[in-house]
Amino acid sequence: MGEILTVSTATPTRDAAVRLSRSAISAGIAAGGQITGPVGSVFWHAGEFGEGEEWVVSFKTTAARYDELEAHLIEHHEWQNPEVTAVPIARASAAYVEWVERVTAK
Repeated sequence: MGEILTVSTATPTRDAAVRLSRSAISAGIAAGGQITGPVGSVFWHAGEFGEGEEWVVSFKTTAARYDELEAHLIEHHEWQNPEVTAVPIARASAAYVEWVERVTAK
C-alpha cells in the first residue's frame, strides 16, 4: 500500500475551484477533489494585512504523483504564488487506497 495524500489549495471563487479540480482530475494526477467554501481568510500578503473569502480544494492523490499535482496546480492557478500543501493520510480503508492508486496510476 502506497502513501496517500490530501493536497490543498484555495481559490478566489467557486468557479476557479471547479476549473482547477476538473483539470487536475482529468489529467489523472488526482483521484478526486472536494470543494469547500466560502471560507473566511485573514492573511498578510505583499506586506499588507488582508481579509477575504476563498474556496478550498482538497485533492486526493498518491505521494508518487504529488510533484506533478503541485506543478499542475501552480501552473493552472490564477494566483501567482498559491498555497499548495500536502498532508499524508495516516489510515484509510484498503478499498479507498486502491481507488486512489488505480485512478492516479501512470
